[in-house]
Amino acid sequence: MTQIAYVPDAGHAHLIARAVADPEVTAVPLTTEEEGVGLAVGADLGGARAVLLMQSSGVGNTVNHLSLLKVGHFPFVTLVSMRGDFGEGNPWQYPMGEATRTVLEAMGVMCLDVGRPEEVVPVAEAAFTSAYTGGRAVAVLLSQRLIGAKHFPEPGRA
Repeated sequence: MTQIAYVPDAGHAHLIARAVADPEVTAVPLTTEEEGVGLAVGADLGGARAVLLMQSSGVGNTVNHLSLLKVGHFPFVTLVSMRGDFGEGNPWQYPMGEATRTVLEAMGVMCLDVGRPEEVVPVAEAAFTSAYTGGRAVAVLLSQRLIGAKHFPEPGRA
């Protein structure tokens, strides 16, 4: 991987910090997730590889740009930190969390699930093989059980 594009997210905080610290990786902060799809296409056209880090709530922002991958047959990998399921306390995360897989698959993106720490490396390696050897668009869905639920105070309590 030579480029990692990301919208800041607590679920990816450790990976973002490692990417920023690695002199062999270009870490690119984004203002919105769809910019990462274009960055990945540009990386491929320039002979490099990229991965997009995003939260499930950002997947909806990428739909129009995912059509570029489908039509152009570009390899693509995204690591998606899931929200809206295990222990979620923010109701705004439920709709896109529930729709993430459906949206990605509708746009031709293969989805691979990770629910346990020991699955992260083999599933990520499988995604990179499918993308960069097989020419697929692949999303690795990192479950909320894996990354941990964010806790919010109950309304009226601090």
